[in-house]
Amino acid sequence: MTTKRAAIFDVDGTLVDSNHLHVVTWWEAFRQAGHHVPMREIHRAVGLSGGDLIDHLLGDDRDPDTDEQLTAAHHALYATYFERLSSLDSSADLLRALAARGWEIVLATSAGGAELAALRSAIDADDVILGSASADDVADGKPAPDPVAQARELAGVPSERAVFVGDTVWDMKAAVRDGVVPVAVLSGGIPRADLEAACARALYRDPADLLRNLDADVFADRESAGETPVPSR
Repeated sequence: MTTKRAAIFDVDGTLVDSNHLHVVTWWEAFRQAGHHVPMREIHRAVGLSGGDLIDHLLGDDRDPDTDEQLTAAHHALYATYFERLSSLDSSADLLRALAARGWEIVLATSAGGAELAALRSAIDADDVILGSASADDVADGKPAPDPVAQARELAGVPSERAVFVGDTVWDMKAAVRDGVVPVAVLSGGIPRADLEAACARALYRDPADLLRNLDADVFADRESAGETPVPSR
């Protein structure tokens, strides 16, 4: 039986302060295509893959032939921010602290390609990141469990030996479906009540808050990463 443990992290809104950039760039992509989509609705859809986000926001009565154009417009708009992306406070310190405790660090994100490279550059902790399960690696993105399961496979651990940290309802649903411990941060702007309703085991303000509480909650040293339920903070 493996003694390894995996700390799996979402990226946008969890380790990098980028959710609202996605909101603005998706809003503009929709506007250019003639769709008026309120920013509050886009914000709640951030974390889905591009195709799933479009489907969620525009519904089945849209012209699916325009999906590729919308996705390309979003990518082009968001790419203008690549060199200015900023990690959330203490993100790299958190990953390094967990790695020092023996956790395998893996990313599970809807981003892929150049976007993922820019995000990893912003985090600046590649020395402890084992790998990533991105949109390029799985058939279905969150809330399907595929990205989390793929990340676990990279780390070589079963679900009971893994924790997934994210900032959206979709992250929590993916974690629950894969059987890992779902942990939420509020740094992506999603309301606490929504994350609790999606079964977040514990909640933190941001990576810095999680780092301060490593000895108290789900990442505290124990035989199994998921054996003891932890109340929401």
